[in-house]
Parts: sequence; structure tokens; C-alpha cells
Amino acid sequence: MESFLLASYAAKSDQSRGRVFDEPAPENRTEFQRDRDRIIHCGAFRRLEYKTQVFVNHENDLFRTRLTHTLEVAQIGRAVARNLQLNCDLVEAISLAHDLGHTPFGHAGQDALNTCMSGYGGFEHNLQSLRVVETLEHRYGSFDGLNLTFETREGILKHCTTEVAAGLGELGLRFLENRQPSLEAQLANIADEIAYNNHDVDDGLRSGLITVSQLQDVELFARYWHEVRSLMPHISERRMIYETIRRMIGALIIDLTHTSRENILQAAPLSIEDVHNAPRLIAFSEQMTKASDELKQFLFHNLYRHYQVKRMGSKAQLIITRLFEIFMTDPQLLPPDHQAGNNIEADHARCVADYIAGMTDRYAMREYRRLFEVEDV
Repeated sequence: MESFLLASYAAKSDQSRGRVFDEPAPENRTEFQRDRDRIIHCGAFRRLEYKTQVFVNHENDLFRTRLTHTLEVAQIGRAVARNLQLNCDLVEAISLAHDLGHTPFGHAGQDALNTCMSGYGGFEHNLQSLRVVETLEHRYGSFDGLNLTFETREGILKHCTTEVAAGLGELGLRFLENRQPSLEAQLANIADEIAYNNHDVDDGLRSGLITVSQLQDVELFARYWHEVRSLMPHISERRMIYETIRRMIGALIIDLTHTSRENILQAAPLSIEDVHNAPRLIAFSEQMTKASDELKQFLFHNLYRHYQVKRMGSKAQLIITRLFEIFMTDPQLLPPDHQAGNNIEADHARCVADYIAGMTDRYAMREYRRLFEVEDV
């Protein structure tokens, strides 16, 4: 059925490069649908509900979490994939898995854990997401991880150094050979960008850390804000914000679809192999790239570096750093199934990183209190 519905250059599940461990083909779903279902049912996916996007989970029930962000990425990705005749199921699987390896406390947590792991290979959440689906999930009797297809795993790994790529076997070859991943992987990456930029605007305004007045200097926001005010002058400011962000997302999706379709027509790939050898084809126009970059810069300087966000980030880094230090000092404090089982320091450090990265925000805070605060008796 995929051969009739999808473009010749789209990824087809019956042409997949397979799984690490051979399994019988699924009867009632495609290989990429099986990947999607395994991701949704894994423990790491459920924990995304209590992991930070920008604001710590307990600060407001309406702020995005990693889980709501992930669902938004999948929705945007499927919408564009459908318009470009790409494999919606593969885009969805990659989108749902892309943040499985993220630490608690968002980027502040990742930065802290990377610093802690600087002598042991570092920490990067895309690589950790791959590690989750390849090793850390223990749901199946015949293998560790989720045994996902090559194409889903390729899409999860958005970037890595040549040194790391050299140790990843077939999965790392495209970084060494300067080849592109599937169009589905390229699309999931940009859908992630569309989701977090626009929804961070929403959360930033809701929090009061940025204002509509400030955003008037951002061309993409200002254009649709003035359009909404002209068309709907009597609605509340909150509704105007929703309408503005909705239009921003729509404009980005339309531009991405049109530009990518034109790029594909010019490159004229006939197969997925042609896609691997072509330049990156899923992209915004030059004008929209400039507008999107302006929005990203605004958020970086006015939201992510806001002193209140930095304060919470400082707390997060303290929690992550102290947890890492105490677990490195005394391995017996780790739960037995998270201990290395040998005396090699690097292996122990990676086990500590796996344990901390798998925590939710509230679990990390609870572990910190258990280990460093004296309770009344």
C-alpha cells in the first residue's frame, strides 16, 4: 500500500534496512507503525510528562512538558509529510522518540550532566535518546532496547561528532560520508524547531517573562498580531495570542511545504538513495529562515536568559551536579539495577548519567532531598 500512496523517494517500511535483531514481520501494521507503538508504550516516553520544556513542571499546569512538546512535533510532522507524500508513520515515530533521552530540567540539566561527564565521553541528549531505544529500555525478553528499525534510529540521531560517529557502525556512516538522512528524518528535525519556537512564545507570554510589546519587534509575530487585531478587535488578549501563534505556525508549515516541494522538484530524486546523496531538501525559504532565526534570537535573549529562568536553571544544575558527585563517590547509593557491575570508572559514570537522565524533574528533586536533607524524626 505504501508504494501506491508515497512518493518514490519516501521511506518505505517494506524496504527498511531492518532491525538489529531479526523479528517476524508484523501482520496488521507496518514496520514503522510498530516502531511508533513501541515508543509510545515504553517507560521513557511516559516520563516525558514530568520533564521540563522551559519551565519546571510544577510551576504551572499549562506550561509545556517534554511530552506535550513531543506530541506537537509529531502533529506538525505528520501534516507536512502528508502534503509531501512522505511516510507519516516514520515521521511520527522519529518525532515521538526524539526527546526520550532528555534530562530533567531541560537544557540546564543537559548542560550540567555534560559537564559532569566531560571526562567520560560527555552527554548529549540525542545520543542518549538513541541509547534509550537501543539499550536502556528492558521490555522484551529477546533483546535490550526497543529494537527499532534503522530508519527510525537514524532519524533520532540528528547530529554527532565524527569521533562518535566512527563508533556507531552503519548508523554513523552518513556523518562520516557527509550524506543526508531520509526526508522523514529531515522533516522531524524542522517540525521540532517549529513546535518549540512558537510554543515557547506562548509559555513565555503566559508566564509574564516576555510581553506582547516586546514581541512587536519580531517581524513574524508582529505581522500576525496586527492581522488578528485588525480582523478581531474585540476578542481578549489571550485569544489574540492564540490566534497569532496559530497563524505563525500555519505560515511556517506552508512555507516549509512549498519550499521543500520546490527543492525536491529541482533535485529530482527517484529513490531514497538519491535523497541520501542530495543536499538537504526539507527547508524553509530564505525569507522564512531569516524570520524564524529572528524569533529564535529573541527567545534566547529575552526568555531563556531571563533571570528567573536562569535562577531555576542554576538550581537544576546544582541538583544534577550534586547527585552525580554523590553517586560517583558511593556507587552503593544507586539502585542495584543501575550499578555498573564492574570497577571501571567510565562504565560507572555512564550508569550514573543514565540514572540521572532518566529522572523526571520531581523525581530528581525528591532524590536530592533524600540524599542531602535531614528530615525531622
